[in-house]
Amino acid sequence: MNAQRATMSLAGLFILISLGLAHIGGQVNLGQVSWLWFTVFIGLNLLQSGLSGFCPLTKILTRLGLRTT
Repeated sequence: MNAQRATMSLAGLFILISLGLAHIGGQVNLGQVSWLWFTVFIGLNLLQSGLSGFCPLTKILTRLGLRTT
């Protein structure tokens, strides 16, 4: 795992941890449909792309003509 993938994994994990702690602390209710589920999706996507190396958004942007570094 390189530094970029480790960074993506940790960022996704931190997002999910912060949402979980906010839910446990009573600050947010993840049992209701809200925009926080979008944040959960982003955190999960960051975590899986960091672990697997596959990022759906990168594939979409590449097909639209953007270059990867």
